[in-house]
Amino acid sequence: MVLRLIIYFVVGVVQDFFFTLNSRYVAKDKIIPAVIFSMLTVLMSMLVLYNILSELDPEKGIVAIIVYSLGIAMGTFLAMKFKVGFKD
Repeated sequence: MVLRLIIYFVVGVVQDFFFTLNSRYVAKDKIIPAVIFSMLTVLMSMLVLYNILSELDPEKGIVAIIVYSLGIAMGTFLAMKFKVGFKD
């Protein structure tokens, strides 16, 4: 279970990092990168939520959702701190 929680956290970080980059690409009118990051963001979130809902019991599912949410928060922080692919 611990390994699964670590995976959910890491996927949350990557997912929200991609989401934040997607938002920045949309703001800069960079269509192709925005489309790619949008697709990757939705794909990751749907796969994780499907996995949580279908594989875990209700008690472990709540913990997994919290860990996943913490990963998402960390992804936002990292994407805002590092200006990957942008010249501000």
